[in-house]
This record gives sequence, C-alpha cells and structure tokens, in this order.
Amino acid sequence: MRKTHVISNPSQQKPHQDLAPKIIIHFLLILGLISTLLPLFWMVSTSLKSQEAIFEIPPRLIPKHVSVENYINLFKQEIDFAKAFQNTLIVTTIYTAGALLIPSMAAYAFSKLRFPGRDQLFMVFLATMMVPSQVTLIPNYLSIKILGWLNTYRALIVPPLANVFNIFFLRQFMRGIPDELCEAARIDGANDVLIFFKIILPLIKPALATLGILNFTGMWRDFLWPAIVATDSSMYTLQVALYTLFGQNQASTSFGVVMAGAVLVLLPLFLIFLIGQRFIVQGISMTGIKG
Repeated sequence: MRKTHVISNPSQQKPHQDLAPKIIIHFLLILGLISTLLPLFWMVSTSLKSQEAIFEIPPRLIPKHVSVENYINLFKQEIDFAKAFQNTLIVTTIYTAGALLIPSMAAYAFSKLRFPGRDQLFMVFLATMMVPSQVTLIPNYLSIKILGWLNTYRALIVPPLANVFNIFFLRQFMRGIPDELCEAARIDGANDVLIFFKIILPLIKPALATLGILNFTGMWRDFLWPAIVATDSSMYTLQVALYTLFGQNQASTSFGVVMAGAVLVLLPLFLIFLIGQRFIVQGISMTGIKG
C-alpha cells in the first residue's frame, strides 16, 4: 500500500502567523491610547461636575449633570486667571518670534557663510547642549536680578532665547539648500540680508513651522523659570497661576476649579498641535533627509 504525503502550503499558514503579532501590537497601541487619554478625559469630566459629584462613591466617569460652575468660579478666585492667560500669551508669542528669527540668522551663518573657526565654534555651541538647564538657573537668575528685570516680561522672554537646538535644527535644514542659489543671488548684486530674507527663509518654512509649534508649546507649559523670576501675582503665567490655585484650593478641596483651570491651560496646546501636526512631521522628516 502506497503512502501519500500531504505537503502543506506555506502560503496558507503565513497569514495566520502574521496575524498574531499584529493583534499584539494593536492591543498594546490601544492600551497605550487608553492610558494616555483616560487622565485627560477624567480632567474634563471633573471640571464639569459639582463639588458633591466629584466625591461621589462610586465615581462616575461621565457626569450625571453637566455644570460649568467651576469655570465661572475659576475667574472669581484671588488669582487673576485672565491676567495670567494674557501674560502667557504675550510671553509665548514674543518668545516664539524671537526663537525663530535669531536662531535662523545664526543657522544661516553656520551653514552658508565661510569664516575662520566656523565649524569649531559650532561644535562649542553643540557642547553647551550637554549642560543641564538646571545648572544655569542660578547664574541666569543673578543676571536678571542685577539687570533689574525681575517681575518683567524681559525676564520671562530673554534668557530662554538662548536655545542651541533651534540653531542646530535650522542649520541641518539649510545645509540641504544648494549653495548655487546664494552664489547666483550674489552675482546679481544681492547681499546676505537680502539672500537670507528673500531666498533662505521662504525655503525653510516647514522647519520654521515645526520649530514654531515646538517652541510655542514649550514656552506655554514652562513652569520652573516663570516661578523663579515672576514672584508678583500680576506677572504670573498660567502654569504658575494654576499651581498657586491648587495650593489655595487644597484645603477646601475645590478640585473642580483646579481641573477647569487645567482644561483651559491645555486647550490651546491641543488645538495648536492638532492643526500643526502635519507641519511637525513634514519638517522633521525633511530635516532628517537633508541632514
């Protein structure tokens, strides 16, 4: 009697073999998404609850009765939350503009201009990135105090402008721009100022958009430096005001008001990132390709 051997088709088993890793990966991604969004959802939910509903047992993820009382009470606190919002908007806007203009000029010099010691000087700049920002807090504070800038917008804006990463990021992008464009412009009589504003800046818009979003969000949520140099409540930023608000309401356990403040602090960042995320991806990918 002849034995027959059945040969299994590898193509029939491959889909099942590939399906298991995909299921595991998607499960982990969903789990990470839930763990990330759940605290945010709980924050919004708590801000819409009454004081009694917040301490309800068992707690409700979705409030039974939606109330905006916490948002109304937020602007009735001793801390002027509207003034803090204004301060943060002014500081963040001016800082973002400066954090794009000044580093872009430095990046142009390091990428398109030829002068003795250019590369060595750039390496020194890069070396400063290894110094933790906490190390420079005391020297920066003493400098601000000597200049008489405490509790001013200048103290909040000027020191953070020294950001080497912005120079490095824009330099990598500019290196992908052909030098022939600049040389052709010089032959036509253009100087470096005209080349920078008319040729270079329009070509690095994706990188500028990326840095603009990153610097805006970074300054908007900065807490440590504003807490050090802005001790007057009239100069509080949102992060400092929110921290102070939590300290004032900790004894009375008005967590709904604190959560309402946290929602208002987070909302502009969420909208900016939602609108500009494609610019971030585009800018980083193009910088990586051209570096």
